[in-house]
This record gives sequence, structure tokens and C-alpha cells, in this order.
Amino acid sequence: MLNYLKLIVLGVIVVLAMIAASNGRDLAYQVHALLIMLVAAGLFVWTLRNTDEPVAATGSLEHEYMDGVVRYGVIATAFWGVVGFLAGTFIAFQLAFPVLNFDWAQGYMNFGRLRPLHTSAVIFAFGGNALIATSFYVVQRTSAARLWGGDLAWFVFWGYQLVIVLAATGYLLGATHAKEYAEPEWYVDWLLTIVWVAYFAVFVGTIVKRKEPHIYVANWFYLSFIVTVAMLHIFNNLAIPVSIYGSKSVQVFSGVQDAMVQWWYGHNAVGFFLTAGFLGMMYYFIPKQAEKPVFSYKLSIIHFWALIFIYIWAGPHHLHYTALPDWASTLGMVFSVVLWMPSWGGMINGLMTLSGAWDKLRTDPVIRMMVISVGFYGMSTFEGPMMSIRAVNSLSHYTDWTIGHVHSGALGWNGMITFGALYFLVPKLWNRERLYSLSMVSWHFWLATIGIVLYASSMWVTGIMEGLMWREVDANGFLVNSFADTVAAKLPMYVVRALGGVMYVTGAVIMCYNLWMTVKKAPAVEASAATAHATPAE
Repeated sequence: MLNYLKLIVLGVIVVLAMIAASNGRDLAYQVHALLIMLVAAGLFVWTLRNTDEPVAATGSLEHEYMDGVVRYGVIATAFWGVVGFLAGTFIAFQLAFPVLNFDWAQGYMNFGRLRPLHTSAVIFAFGGNALIATSFYVVQRTSAARLWGGDLAWFVFWGYQLVIVLAATGYLLGATHAKEYAEPEWYVDWLLTIVWVAYFAVFVGTIVKRKEPHIYVANWFYLSFIVTVAMLHIFNNLAIPVSIYGSKSVQVFSGVQDAMVQWWYGHNAVGFFLTAGFLGMMYYFIPKQAEKPVFSYKLSIIHFWALIFIYIWAGPHHLHYTALPDWASTLGMVFSVVLWMPSWGGMINGLMTLSGAWDKLRTDPVIRMMVISVGFYGMSTFEGPMMSIRAVNSLSHYTDWTIGHVHSGALGWNGMITFGALYFLVPKLWNRERLYSLSMVSWHFWLATIGIVLYASSMWVTGIMEGLMWREVDANGFLVNSFADTVAAKLPMYVVRALGGVMYVTGAVIMCYNLWMTVKKAPAVEASAATAHATPAE
């Protein structure tokens, strides 16, 4: 009966998408309508072909963990990571060598369109898939329960991939809100909302039906990330479509109110998407890889509640010296500075989990990767509060210092902890005894680490130089340097930044090869040890 209902829904979507494509008022809308039509038609055919198959044929037994969707999530994470890193490296070279903004590409390959594609690919495609995959893995193991909702988890995974493709093609075709980290237009926002509600239902449903009475702290971080990102997404993307047959929409908020809501969203996209969710990763995978319990469970609880109560107020520090009232930006600054303490509490908790196991840093490059990620987390959560102080912000804002800060956090903290999680997961999910090559993990570690250091340090140097050049005046009070002077002075550091990106993406490609060979060549675990039955919570 459920399959017949699916067929009706998919058939309606196909018809509506055909109508939308034929009446579309702009290219991006028409392309997206056709994509949705093709996806829905493909699902219709697939569902029709499988309508009469017995449920047992799927092998999805209730007493087994649902790891198929996690495997696909791991593959998507690795794939989108390489895509996002390549896009970022290419636009870094475009900034150093503007000739790479190809005229023959009619604007589709320009920095202005590729830059949001890069940020969304790294944050939402790479990072989002990592969070979805690891949260599905962790919540099952720590709850001793299969994912709730049957195939709803598959809807979350494939629905999220569709959102990524629609967003990326929209950027290239010029359909964008032009809001940082929130560029997709109204119909993509609606689809993401539906997918996210399904994600929330799967995660919470699994926790509700858990067999383990205790809710492990990693699940609290994952849950706070899911709930808060949903709230941020809905309010920041409140918009009225100009036409139901076009991609263009008008924001409900305007002026300084729109800026305030945008940076309430923007900073907490960092705070909950790139921090809280990845801390859930840290609190599960570092203890598992180190084979040691969390250093202090009490500290992890304090870390959680302090972080989520303080982070949500920090957004206004992005709007110093703007039309936003001083009291609001000061409030954001104060909460940002206070945020340093719980952040470092979490960093200390992660690092001290290795107490008595520090020797593993010499022998296990995976734990080395996880530990360096926590180090970058601590550095970024010190630098961020410092940059929120109004006097520092007057120098750093609008400069490449901010870019260096963001990337030291994203590449160092989010990237490295995700790489460590992937190295942990692949042998487990594909029942392999070990990774194909620890030597390749070491190569990846050093390439990524040196790449981050080159990237961040070059941006710190050029950002501070840029800020100082902008405020330099002569004896008569006139500005000494034109904007073009600052751009010319930054060229060497832009080349260094691009080379750092090349090293980072090279490490990611090595990782993908290593993971592929792990699945294909590494020896399998004995059948008795490879069972996927739900055991007492890990």
C-alpha cells in the first residue's frame, strides 16, 4: 500500500515539474524543474519495478543496524570533499591570476559564481554529508537501536544530494539569494526544510526507541545542531517568490534587520553546523580510536550547555561599525569573548582523552589527524573571540585575515576530524581488518597540515598588511594607498594560499584512493566478528 502511495506522489511531482519547466521564467528555474522531473520519474520507475517484491528481500531486518545509508554517506562525503576543495583551489588561483576567469565561459566559471559553489560544497556537501553519515552511525551504536523510520533515512540522504545539486547548478546559472551561506533560492529552501524535518524525525525517533537508558553526549551535540540549524534556516530564508514559475524571490526582512538575521544565521551556521555537530564527532570517534573513555564526562556536559546557550548570541559581532545599534554589536562581542571558555573546555576534554595513550600519536596517523583537528579547534575558538573585539575588528574586518581564520577552522578543525572519522568508519562499515595503507594516511596528514599552515599564515600576513595599508594616512590626513595598491601587494601571498590549497586537495585525493583500496584489497574481518547485529551500546 505504501508503494502505491509513493507512486501517486511521484507521479504528481513529475506532472507538476513538467508544468513548471514549460512555464519557467528563467533558465535556472527551468533546469531545476527538469532535474526534479527526471529524478521523480526515475524514482517512479524504480518504485514500480519493486512494488511487488517482498520486504524480506531487502535484507533490512529490524535487529540489524542500518549501515547501508551510512556507507553511501561516507562515499558522498569523500566525493563532495574533493569537489569542494578543487573548486576552492581553482578560485584561489583565479584571485592570483585573474586571466583564469575565462571569458569564453560566459560568466559561468567566474569567481563570483564559483565562490558560493565552493563554500556550499565544502560546508554543506562535504560537512553536511559527514554529519548526516556519522550521526546515523553514532546514534545507532550509542542507542543500540536501528534507525527509526525505515527508508526515511534513505530519503534524507538522497533528498540532501538533490538539494546540493540544485544549489550548485543554481549558483552557476545565477539563481541566488546572495546571502552568505544561504544562497539557494526559495524552492530549494523548501526542499531542504522537508529533508531536514525528516532528518530530525529519524534521529529523534532512534533516540526515543533506544535500548540504552543513557543518551551519550555526542547525541546531544548532534541533536542541538539539527534543531538549531532548522530554526536558523527557516527564519533567515523567509522570502516571497516573485512568481511560482521563477527562481527570483524577495526577502521578508530588509535593511539592518535583514543583516541582523543574516549574521544571526551566518555565525550560528558556524556555531552549530561547523562546531556543535563536529563536536558530536569528536566525542565519539576520538575515544573510539584512542580506545580510552572521554577524559571528563562532567566537563562534556558543561561544555555542551555552555556552548549552546552562549553561541546563539554571538552573531552581531559581524556588524561592528554598521547601522546596527552599538548595544547589539557589543552584546555579540561580549558573548563571543565569553564563548572562548567553554570552547577551550571542549578542546581540553578532547586532548586529555589521550591521557595514558599519547604514544599512539607516534604509531597511529589517524589519531594524530584527530588530535591536530582539536588543536585547530582550540586555535580558531581563541582567534574568533579575539577578532570579535571592536578594536581588533576595525583592523581585521573585510580583510583576508577573516578568510585565514575561517579556513584554519574549516580545513583544520572540520576537515581533519572528518578525515579521521572516515578512516575509522570505512574498515568498520566494509568489514575490513585495517586500512589499506597507514603510510598514505601519514602522507595525507602532512600534506593537509602543511597546506593549512601555508593557507592560514599567508592570509594572516596579507590580511593584517591589508588592514594597515587601508588606514595609512599622510601628514595631511589623506589615504596613502589606493585599493589597487593593496591588491598588488597581496599577490605573493595569494600564490602561497593557492599552493596550500593544492597540497590540501592532493591529500584528500590520496585519502580517497586509500579508502577505495581498503574496500577492494584490505583483508576482510572474520565472519563471526563482522556481524552487524545490535549489541549493547558502544
